[in-house]
Amino acid sequence: MQLAVAGCFTSFEANAQELSFSTNIVDYASTGTANLEASYGFTRHWSISAGMKYDAGGMAKQQVYSLGGRYWPWHIYSGWWLSGKMQYQEFNDAERTTKETSEGDRYGAGIAGGYSRMLGRHINLDLGIGLWTGYTRYVTYACPTCGRIIGSGKGIFILPNDITLGLSYIF
Repeated sequence: MQLAVAGCFTSFEANAQELSFSTNIVDYASTGTANLEASYGFTRHWSISAGMKYDAGGMAKQQVYSLGGRYWPWHIYSGWWLSGKMQYQEFNDAERTTKETSEGDRYGAGIAGGYSRMLGRHINLDLGIGLWTGYTRYVTYACPTCGRIIGSGKGIFILPNDITLGLSYIF
């Protein structure tokens, strides 16, 4: 009986470094956007992730939520990777040259690729770039505070996404 119980527990392989948390330095430097992504490696070549970004100030207010997966040809959290994700963004973008501001929602999917360089046992430097596309709905106002609507729209978009220079901590 004891041998059977021991066999059950040893059949589950306990792999080190399956969970990571990362942040993108480019988001902080360019727009001051706080961001965090949690990732779980469930096989040698695949990890799943959930991420969020939040910026309540500045010219581009936004909140972004994403779910995705990443394929690692060599090993999770090391080397080249390709990813795909679903993403939602609520945004408020002020024009830099006029007083106009647009706010709305974007829903879509994205792809990205990059490289993860191991700096130490638990720290990685991530480099990557991606695109996302989907559907958007927005309203444009004459100024950020007046509330006078000057336009609205909906349609398909393609935007750059995930310009990444990030740091990851791997457990």
